[in-house]
Amino acid sequence: MTETSTDSGWRGSIDGWLEAAYEALLEGGVDAVKILPLAKRLSLSRTSFYWFFKDREELLDALVARWRDKNTGNLVRQTDAYAETIAEAVLNVFDCWLDTALFDSRFEFAMRGWSLQSDDILKEVQAADQTRLDAICRMYRRHGFDAVSADVHARTLYLVQIGYISMQTREDLETRFLRIPEYVTIFGGATPKQSELDRFFSRHRLREERLATKEN
Repeated sequence: MTETSTDSGWRGSIDGWLEAAYEALLEGGVDAVKILPLAKRLSLSRTSFYWFFKDREELLDALVARWRDKNTGNLVRQTDAYAETIAEAVLNVFDCWLDTALFDSRFEFAMRGWSLQSDDILKEVQAADQTRLDAICRMYRRHGFDAVSADVHARTLYLVQIGYISMQTREDLETRFLRIPEYVTIFGGATPKQSELDRFFSRHRLREERLATKEN
């Protein structure tokens, strides 16, 4: 069921409630994800919530699933994307850091904040970290790194980005682009080809241009 209406009025949709919960989590943490404030945000009655979710816990579970599917799912898929060289493979992972459609850093920050309040969420975050590290490690192994080297390189690549998120580091796109070739050299152990960098920069500049067009 995605949407419902009756004679008594509009009840919203499961996606609408989940999106409101997501926005509340990002703005105020898990304590802000409560049924009545969400209903007010959506201009809906509190009882309409129960057409879509059994209780608040079910909504929170849906939020966790949304984060897991997007951030972990997409990162793992990027590690499996076609790459002729380790530099190109690293750039495929870097797509996640620049494209919020692939990896939502604000969502990641909110989940890690939530994990400080909940042992269950801490376990979810730790499991996600391990799944992501394992995927990145496999990527390095496919490109000829031995087990120890692959593990260290995977940790270096991934934990630096988690540090960016945890510190809420902000960089404009051009500054990030300027640093990326050196990051790739450090994380991949090989200098990226100019053609690899050109393809990477082109797809992200194009995405930014499309976003700017939509905003205008």
